[in-house]
Amino acid sequence: MKEIQPAKRLNNVSEYYFSKKLKEVADLNAAGKKIISLGIGSPDLPPSAETIEALATDAARPDAHGYCTNGISDLYNGFADWYKRWFNVELDPKTEILPLIGSKEGIMHISMAFLNPGDGVLVPNPGYPTYTSVSNLVQAEIVTYDLDSTNGWHPDFEALEKMDLSNVKLMWVNYPNMPTGGRATRALFEKLVAFGKKHHIVICNDNPYSFILSTEYLSILSVPDAKDICIELNSMSKSHNMPGWRIGMLATNKTFKEWISKVKTNVDSGQFRPMLKAAALALKAGPEWYAGMNEVYAHRRVIAEEILKTLGCTWDPKQSGMFLWGRIPDTFVDAGQVADKVLYEANVFITPGFIFGSNGNRYIRLSLCCTEKNLSEALQRIKKII
Repeated sequence: MKEIQPAKRLNNVSEYYFSKKLKEVADLNAAGKKIISLGIGSPDLPPSAETIEALATDAARPDAHGYCTNGISDLYNGFADWYKRWFNVELDPKTEILPLIGSKEGIMHISMAFLNPGDGVLVPNPGYPTYTSVSNLVQAEIVTYDLDSTNGWHPDFEALEKMDLSNVKLMWVNYPNMPTGGRATRALFEKLVAFGKKHHIVICNDNPYSFILSTEYLSILSVPDAKDICIELNSMSKSHNMPGWRIGMLATNKTFKEWISKVKTNVDSGQFRPMLKAAALALKAGPEWYAGMNEVYAHRRVIAEEILKTLGCTWDPKQSGMFLWGRIPDTFVDAGQVADKVLYEANVFITPGFIFGSNGNRYIRLSLCCTEKNLSEALQRIKKII
């Protein structure tokens, strides 16, 4: 009998780093190591009490459990109002917004809607690993572009213009940036829109971190005529402490939305209606919600900075987001050596920057999704091994 083989598209895709590493952490915990995780960015704070109550109330209805293929108007309108209120961007809820089962799903749907095998896609280095893995799954040609600290982790447009862009169809950008915490500027977004239009490249900005340790709410769609060439992804995972709910969205022009919808409607049958109604309520949160959340993160970051200082790292104090990105000292061979030392000697899991690309190899990333108590304990453990 002929041996069955997986699809060739899997040849260039490995298991997601955190999926694999968290299995190892679970094994260490089972062996009694009591690992403190400063790795993955999964908010440990709850959504608002009103959001949880709305979910529970509506889920108790006997008629609330059917298919919800097209979503609900409350959520479309909620996202439109949210963008107008915080980003000063006008969106038509019917034609320019597409709710998603988390924005990570959107990366796959966009790639499937726009990229044929062999099409070029610009991916940042360092950058979110899913941009690379999804591009590989759709058999696109990955063209990396460098980000570095000397330029605020912004693209070098002079370098981009010198590249062969004839085959490039899509470009991934991510501001506020993950993993570096680099902030966007209005000028950066204007340059990206102009670059996309000049070269007929769709610019996709992944924007889930605007509300974390930041009071600047920037969207690439605020640039005039940006919707002609841009798609913006957003998510309630970070901004509203709802990572397990898997509620995201994308915003773009009517035509792009229709193309992406063709993929999405053939992949899923919608989400749980009570969850969508609760999410629409969560989007109405006022400034006090974001301020309260950021107060917690600010206190945690003070301790995280002490951890970086103990490890001899340097960092940009202006970075935003729910992570802290630090450059390791020359005494370490690379970020992997630091992460392994901290994991196996101090029982603390941190993220080596190489998983985000070669330009991250001299960096580590700490997650702020950890209580002050555990961060303080992690600090003490690390002090003992340094």
